[in-house]
This record gives sequence, structure tokens and C-alpha cells, in this order.
Amino acid sequence: MALMRAAVMNGFGQPLRLVDVAVPVPGPGEILIRLEASGVCHSDVHIWKGDTQAPVAPDPFVLGHEGVGEVAAIGAGVDGWAIGERAGAAWLHDTCGVCDVCLAGEESFCVAQRAHGFNVPGTFAEYVVAKAAFAVKVPAGDGPALAPLMCAGLTAYGAIERAKVVHGETCAIFGCGGLGLFAVQLAARRGATVVAVDTDPAKLELARQMGADAVELATATLPETWPSSLRAHATINFAPTPRTWPAMQAATRPLGRIIAAAMVAEPVPLSQEWLTWTGITLTGTSVGTRAQMAELMALHRANPLESAVEVIRLQDASDALRALDEGRAKMRYSIAF
Repeated sequence: MALMRAAVMNGFGQPLRLVDVAVPVPGPGEILIRLEASGVCHSDVHIWKGDTQAPVAPDPFVLGHEGVGEVAAIGAGVDGWAIGERAGAAWLHDTCGVCDVCLAGEESFCVAQRAHGFNVPGTFAEYVVAKAAFAVKVPAGDGPALAPLMCAGLTAYGAIERAKVVHGETCAIFGCGGLGLFAVQLAARRGATVVAVDTDPAKLELARQMGADAVELATATLPETWPSSLRAHATINFAPTPRTWPAMQAATRPLGRIIAAAMVAEPVPLSQEWLTWTGITLTGTSVGTRAQMAELMALHRANPLESAVEVIRLQDASDALRALDEGRAKMRYSIAF
């Protein structure tokens, strides 16, 4: 029996166990990916802490949903994939394919979806099984730098799509971590005036380098001092905190769109009267679809997106989760195998 190294859950909030487990065998409609790299996402933190729990835990319970590697084996009935081809495993392992949202092309909202690292074993391991129809063909490039595109990049792309950002509009992006910096680049490429907001001046400088036209330091007074010339048509929040809400409201012009992209469980104050006066549309976004992933890969292939990552070892995954949870991460973490 072939074995692989994996970082396995050892209880919610506990350090992951580095163990040898059996290399999975792809079933019908599946491919086995030998991973080069796996990103570490803030969603992994929520699952690791037990904030979000699947009805049935994966076996083995391996986190991760930002995997990039090459096809090592192909299950029965799979067409369109070849051994050695580069492939990516993202959040979606599969969806039902028959519900209203799936048929409408919004499969990331399918209530029957299964996700890598949540419902099925994920990418904090040397191999992962993916549904062939949900795996993505990955362009050439450095694996650790490509891995965050599988979730952070796709979530940013999905948020920009949900916000319907077009040329000539102003787009305010709150939170300039990995997701926000992808969104800055994507909005700038659409010809929008991009305003980046963060508490960290260093991240704002990165946002400028990646295409932001203006930056605003997130302070307690920002809701009162937001420049009227930068009122946004679209405001997107990638910061995992409710503290951005007052400034998001102040930043958005009448008939604008506010998109929640970060996982923020705490409630924020919302007046229906404010909605009637402003006509603002408030909605959320959930990762992205396979069609959006294909569009993102084509965009990246033609003009690579910048991705600042800190490359770590598999045995460092627990430290990365802890750093993300405590807000100490300076950039995306990417495990290199």
C-alpha cells in the first residue's frame, strides 16, 4: 500500500498531526493529483477551530482547498485529462448539479455542495482526489504562487463579478490581504478607479503597487472623512471583522453595491430606512464557479496576477493556522511539497 504524508486534524484548535496515510485511489469520474503546493486559507482556520462543521467529517480529516499539482492517476470514465497534466483542486469538490442554483450557473451556492478539507479530504497532503469535472487545468508557473488562485484568487474574481465592476466606476476594496490584493488587480484591469482600505500601511503600499489609485488608512474616523470624490459604485469587504461596516456605508454612493466577501459572523447595524434613502444593493459572494475559475486561469495565463506568498513546509501548517487566527500573517501561506 502506497503511503503519503498528511497533516491531519487532531481535535478542534489542536496542532495538526503529521502522519503517514494511504494514498487515495480515484474512483469513477475522479482524478488523483500529486500536489506541488497547497495554500492555507482563512476558511481553513474556521474549520480547524470548529466554527464551521460538516455533518460528517472527512476521513482522514485533512484540511486545505488550494491545491496545485499534476495528475498521477485517472479513474474510470474520465475524459479530457492526461497523466502528468497540471491540475488544481479548489474549494468545490462537487455539487448536486440539478438544483435551481446549479442550473442557473451559481453552483457555489448549492446547499448540497461538498468541499475539499471540509466534507472530503483536502490538500494538506501529498495527494488529493478531485472530481474530474470540478478540477481545473492550471497554467505553467510556480506551484506555491499559483495555489492561492484556487480560492483567494477565485473568491476575489467572484466578488468582482458579483459587484458588476465596469470601466469608469469607482471600486472600494476593504482588506488588503491575499484576497483584497487580488481584487485590487482585477478591478484595476477592468478600468475601475480602485480605492484600497486597510489598517496596515505596508499592505496599502502593496495595493498601490498592484494598481490601487488611492488608499485610505482604516481608522475610527474614516466614516466621517471618506472623500466625496471617491464614493464607490461598488464596495467589497475582504476584512474578517464587522468594524469595517460604518466606513463601507460611508464609502458607497447612492444606488451603489456592497458585497460581503469575508466570513464575518458578528452582526452589523442595518437600518431599512438607510436602504430606502440610498437604494444601495447589499449582497454576498461565495468563492466562485467552475466557469469563473476557467476565466481566471485564462486571465492569469495571458497576464499573471501577482501573489505575495510565504512558502512553508507541511509541518508548519499548524503555525500558519495560528498566525492567521491571531492576525499575524503578513501574506498568504503556501505549503510546498
